[in-house]
Amino acid sequence: MRRLPLGEPPFQMIEELKDEELIGKIGGRFKLSALIQKRLVALNEGTPSAIDYARSSSTATRDRLNTTIQEILQDKIYLDAESRVRIHHDEGVGMVLDSEFTEGY
Repeated sequence: MRRLPLGEPPFQMIEELKDEELIGKIGGRFKLSALIQKRLVALNEGTPSAIDYARSSSTATRDRLNTTIQEILQDKIYLDAESRVRIHHDEGVGMVLDSEFTEGY
């Protein structure tokens, strides 16, 4: 295993997560973190992505974390009043996408 020199992070910060507009759009860092975590659970459980890859500015959109960030930037997912993940479809319907919803799929 390669050891990293002191001061070198083992990861690269995702630039979109530094954007104060994105943080404000969701309602703060805590809500953004909760939305990302819940959406990643849903993606890992097999729910399809709502992303429009043609509108995406990221070259790594197939990565689940980047997919989630792009879904937020494209206003495809949000947290409702009960902190459940909702997804916008092209028809404008907001469907609940939380781990309770995806169980049994």
